[in-house]
This record gives sequence, C-alpha cells and structure tokens, in this order.
Amino acid sequence: MGNTRFELWIDGRASAAEGGATMDVAEPATGGTLATVAQATVGDAQRAAAAAQRAFRAGPWPRARAVERAKALRALAARIRENSQELATLEARNAGKPIGDAEWEVEAAAQCFEFFAGAATTLSGRVPPVDGTGVSLVLRQPVGPCALIVPWNFPLLIAAWKVAPALAAGNTVVLKPASATPCTALRLGALATEAGIPEGVLNVIAGPGAKVGAALVEDPAIR
Repeated sequence: MGNTRFELWIDGRASAAEGGATMDVAEPATGGTLATVAQATVGDAQRAAAAAQRAFRAGPWPRARAVERAKALRALAARIRENSQELATLEARNAGKPIGDAEWEVEAAAQCFEFFAGAATTLSGRVPPVDGTGVSLVLRQPVGPCALIVPWNFPLLIAAWKVAPALAAGNTVVLKPASATPCTALRLGALATEAGIPEGVLNVIAGPGAKVGAALVEDPAIR
C-alpha cells in the first residue's frame, strides 16, 4: 500500500475539499506519509450537515421500516468483512498498532453493525401508567442529523460504536474522525453507500477539530 489519496464522503460520493485543500496523514512506524486526505473546511462541514439534513427531511432512511434499516446495516457489516484485510492494514499503519489488534477491531466493527441491525427491530413505544382514564403513549422517533466525532486510538471501531446505533434509530450522520487517523472512517462512508445506505445518510469529513469539529457542533442542522 503506497501513498493513497482519500476524498471527503458527502451525499453518497467522494468529494474534494473546498478549494482543493489536503493534508498528509503519517504512518507512525516510519514517520513517512501514508496517505493524502482532503482537508475539510468550515464550508465543507456545513455542506455535509446540509446533506444529512436533506436526507433526514426528504430521504427514505428515517421513514424506512426497521427491517429495511436492519438489512442495510447487515449488508454494511458484510462489506466490512469483505474488505477486512484492507481495513486492518490501513488501521494498523495509520494508528501505529499491531496488525492482530487491527484485525480484531475490524471484526468487532462488523459485529457492532450486526448487533444494532438486530436492535433496530426492537425499538418500540410503551404505555406508561397515568392517573385518570386516558392512555399515555411514548413513541421513539429519530432526532435528526447527528455529528459524531471520533478520537485517534480506535478509529474504525469507535466510529462503528457511534454510527451503528444512530443509523439503526433512523438518524442521519456526519462523522468526523481524528485528523491523525481518518482513513478507515472515510472508507466506511464508501462501504456504506455500496451496502445500499442512501445518499446523505452517512457523510464523512476529515479536518481539524478546532475548526471543522466546532463548525459541526454549532451547525443548526445538527440535532
């Protein structure tokens, strides 16, 4: 695996950053450059949030039956396994960890999506006890676009821990991995689209937290 280039993943497709900005991602073992990654701007963060908002307001994902969301999440788990060696090698080289650890983390990420595929079909309302003659119903509904920010140490696995439950519940997502370790998260965006998850449901952008992460947190589209 030589120096690879990764673009942002917005609205179901690879996208260069605003102005063509890029950043080099290092390989800790060698100190060299592992990959060149599109570096998102505040404008790109707003663009990703807008894509997630459109997908939530007008797209099929929040309105899909739970079994349909579960099927897509299982398909994503399968795509992770089909690409497990690529993902593990990328994770090991980018995060600076043994390949055995990275292989375990990739499998655990696939299992996480499978777990929440099952959980999607168990989300239900409830009838709490109330005084009087009325009936009180509590219904579970997706909250809207979610900004999910992931640290550097378990880039793919922690992304799965955040993305899988958010998608299972019918939300849309903007995922921002750590600037030092964005590669497998960006691959996850592409694999999600390959698995049949609709455009705009999972967007992935890379860039500095002080600017890009802050822009996501402050964006009014993010719920």
